[in-house]
Amino acid sequence: MLNNQSILELGLVKEIDEQAAETISGGYEVFTIKNKTNYNVTHVLDGKSFLIKPNQAYIYTAYSGGIIKFDTDGRDAYKQNKSYNLSNGRIYEFQNNNYTPGNPWDIDLYSVA
Repeated sequence: MLNNQSILELGLVKEIDEQAAETISGGYEVFTIKNKTNYNVTHVLDGKSFLIKPNQAYIYTAYSGGIIKFDTDGRDAYKQNKSYNLSNGRIYEFQNNNYTPGNPWDIDLYSVA
């Protein structure tokens, strides 16, 4: 039991040390976002606004947590905002969301890799 406990404590200390190092070094996250819809998607990442056009892809570096906010409806006259906390090193795609029958303008963000 003592051996397992020591291994667990070592893992926890290592994780805390990595988090502390990221905070001290001004930690950041890097991820890719692609637009696989037919719409221009305006989104806000850590407070800064971006526009991604259909079939474009961007690599983002976030210094304030990687929080993205976007409108889940491709029409200009309709607003339905959603937000996610993005994960470092992941690839995301804006895709048409088929969960709402009869609404081809639904958009959501999916982690694809």
